[in-house]
Amino acid sequence: QVDVVESGGGLVEAGESLKLSCTVSGLDFRHLGMAWFQRIPGKQREAISCISWSGNTTRYVDSVKGRFTISRDNTKNTLYLQMNSLKPEDTAMYYCAVDRRGDPPELCLTYPPQHYDYWGQGTQVTVSS
Repeated sequence: QVDVVESGGGLVEAGESLKLSCTVSGLDFRHLGMAWFQRIPGKQREAISCISWSGNTTRYVDSVKGRFTISRDNTKNTLYLQMNSLKPEDTAMYYCAVDRRGDPPELCLTYPPQHYDYWGQGTQVTVSS
């Protein structure tokens, strides 16, 4: 059984930070491509950051570049998203997504949600102004 569990969301004020975590069980985490998606109310789910199985390749959408940092600890089967300088427009549900094939990470922001094999239940981030 594969389980993907996010945590770390919450309510913060603009300018503050949060760190999201995503723990995967039931798969060999070391070989998985991983991504964070964001779903803003009224919009479709969008990939905002992704990371290769090794952690050596990362990608960010422009709206979070320089503020968010994706990382992983393969010894703990855990993916992270450090979110700094949060803005009200970051308010969204954040999802962790698993790519079992470990496809080219350089293209990961172009992969649609259907590309990913497993998802967590999401964690809500709310940023007040």
